[in-house]
Amino acid sequence: MNLPDLLAGRTLPALAPSELVRYGRHLTLPSIGMVGQQRLKSARVLLVGAGGLGSPLGLYLAAAGIGCIGVVDSDRVEASNLQRQVLFGQSDVGRPKVEVAQERIGEINPHVAVEAHGLRLDADNVSELIEPYDVVVDGSDNFPTRYLINDACVLCGKPEVWGAVQRFEGQVAVFWSQQGPCYRCLFPEPPPAGMVPSCAQAGVLGMLPGMVGAMQANEVIKLLVGAGQPLIGRLLVLDALAAAVRTVRLQKSPECPICGPRATIHAPIAYHDRCDARQAEANAGANAGAGAGDRAVSRGASDVPFEIDSHELRCWQGEGREIVLLDVREPYERQICRLEGSVGMPLGTLADHASGLDPHQLTVVYCHHGTRSAQAVAFLRRKGFSRTANLGGGIDAWSLDIDPTLPRY
Repeated sequence: MNLPDLLAGRTLPALAPSELVRYGRHLTLPSIGMVGQQRLKSARVLLVGAGGLGSPLGLYLAAAGIGCIGVVDSDRVEASNLQRQVLFGQSDVGRPKVEVAQERIGEINPHVAVEAHGLRLDADNVSELIEPYDVVVDGSDNFPTRYLINDACVLCGKPEVWGAVQRFEGQVAVFWSQQGPCYRCLFPEPPPAGMVPSCAQAGVLGMLPGMVGAMQANEVIKLLVGAGQPLIGRLLVLDALAAAVRTVRLQKSPECPICGPRATIHAPIAYHDRCDARQAEANAGANAGAGAGDRAVSRGASDVPFEIDSHELRCWQGEGREIVLLDVREPYERQICRLEGSVGMPLGTLADHASGLDPHQLTVVYCHHGTRSAQAVAFLRRKGFSRTANLGGGIDAWSLDIDPTLPRY
């Protein structure tokens, strides 16, 4: 596969004596050698996300000798991250992820410069942010960011190394619109809000992001040194339970809205509002209807807001209101923690059991983070349960804001 030289015209830096020792195992590889290692030292790679995928990516890219690694992340380390985000330790809980990443990468390889971007990508900053880098690596965990990265990479002509994990399956691909398909060739538009569960909802095997992140790092190195066959036009699928790997051929779509011949997208699009499940479900609950006998109840027709936060729920309880707490999580989640006095009714069973609820009773629905419960409230309001509210942030927010003794997961 003959690909453009990403470092064309760049003067390659010499390796210091200490680097010759450090990279000795690379220098003996015919596909890397001295020139390849110099190319890695000359390269600039932007890593979006310092979480499950970003952790192994940062570690391996630094160890490989990438000259400059940019890290974009606006989050702080949480205890629930430590099951898979190997860049962090217990003492890092509460600290900005980019700050810890900068320190750890520096410890791994002092020859690597780390540029920390402690911000959230948006349509206004994404193109400017990726422009100085040679390769962009998507280690994000949400659809708005994935589409922002893809759009900016297409418009700026940058290759994107993409990865995703959920439960026991991981995926890796290289999207480079000048050489093959882009992300929108596969998925022209984001899925409806709440249709695809997050890792927090579906779970993820702790070491799976390490496996996928390492594969992404491998693709970055291949692109930079010009070795092997990068995953352009191919999707690698890893099944950790079956210990099986397969690749799927991808085709460039002539109907792609951003890289096709009749492109309609000419600037990155901010999908945060469209992909925010709570807002989407709130809109659905307020405006959508399925017919005369199944008409949505608007916010204006109810004295109960579509969504409340944990402080409002505590206030309602303090006022002595009679409230039904409806938990739409799975049974195993209720075994971890639950709100006292709540009724369990998993979201998947709600349609079959909603008739057992009182439509006139003030009901607050909750889940883990507020996404599934927003879907439940939208459904219930369409059925006439106008006094139903979603607990924004779910039981996780309740633990953070109201009852820190409640276990988090």
